[in-house]
Amino acid sequence: MKRNHLISRSLLVATTATASLAGLAGLAGTPAATAADRDHGRAATYLLSGDPVDANNPAGSKFEGIGADEKRGRFYVSEVTGGEIHRGKVGVSRAQEWLAGNGTDGRYTARGVTVDDKGRVYIAGGPNGIDDAGANGIGNPGTDNTSRPDLWVYSRTGKLLAALQVPGKPVFLNDVAIGPDGAAYFTNSKDAEIYKVVRGKDGWKATLWADGGATIAVAPGFNLGGIVVTADQKALVVAQGNNGKLWRFALATGKVRQVRTGGADLTDADGLVLQGNRLTVVRNFKKQIATLRLSTDGRKAKLIRQRASSPDRVLTTAKELRGQILYVDSKFDEQIAAGPYEIIADPTR
Repeated sequence: MKRNHLISRSLLVATTATASLAGLAGLAGTPAATAADRDHGRAATYLLSGDPVDANNPAGSKFEGIGADEKRGRFYVSEVTGGEIHRGKVGVSRAQEWLAGNGTDGRYTARGVTVDDKGRVYIAGGPNGIDDAGANGIGNPGTDNTSRPDLWVYSRTGKLLAALQVPGKPVFLNDVAIGPDGAAYFTNSKDAEIYKVVRGKDGWKATLWADGGATIAVAPGFNLGGIVVTADQKALVVAQGNNGKLWRFALATGKVRQVRTGGADLTDADGLVLQGNRLTVVRNFKKQIATLRLSTDGRKAKLIRQRASSPDRVLTTAKELRGQILYVDSKFDEQIAAGPYEIIADPTR
């Protein structure tokens, strides 16, 4: 997922709005959803409003990850600027800040989010624990941030269950998916690695599950990012954004191989959404949405179409919720972000 932009703090409020009202919402408050916005109770647009730009918040509000709780109809959105996590519900006009940021539980920024079947929320910390993070706006320049967590797990009531560092070295944990074994698998954008997080008899633990470095050429920029479980539940498919390749990690062995895509251009691949055998690839700064037909075992994919997303947005991650894909408009293309801030169901608008 993602570009490491200025990091500060922000506030997110989600609401449904019509296209005609969205541009006025920042001035007139949060409008109630109308019938035109809804498809069987689902919103076409969630309006996000952030903190005012000031000395404590020089970058405005920028957002990145989204997690979906299908069972409860909830979604969770992460802020790059501050690390707050916000929670909303399908068909409800407003979302609330669910978890504070700006140092709460050691969190100053957040990236990918996912939810397991018990409603537990897993949050990837991106560069939260990298020692040069202050230079990127996460903390104070020159401060050693290596004691900060790389990831968090919360109960559905917001209780902190775990704040973990991965062993061995600084990482940029980018995205996360729940495997069929119930474990959470986190991608590392600094390398060709996937980390596994489980709760054992001695509590929560993060370990290096797979290192694909012998097969995957690590390059400058963002390496492993978006992640999904294949339809047969036997592998993970992961996007490598800097070169546009997809990689298959066998869950039984951790063995990695390249997904055959027929040369499809997937550079800047960020969020992945798999619905049956239809794989949606969000190509953030390329401002494209690619649709591929992924084989059940994840070994090959055929490009069905590429379509331009809105030229005025940089979409990052996306998740399916109640049959609808929700895309995060990050504002990563704006040095100082300005509203309206939105999560959208139609990436072209």
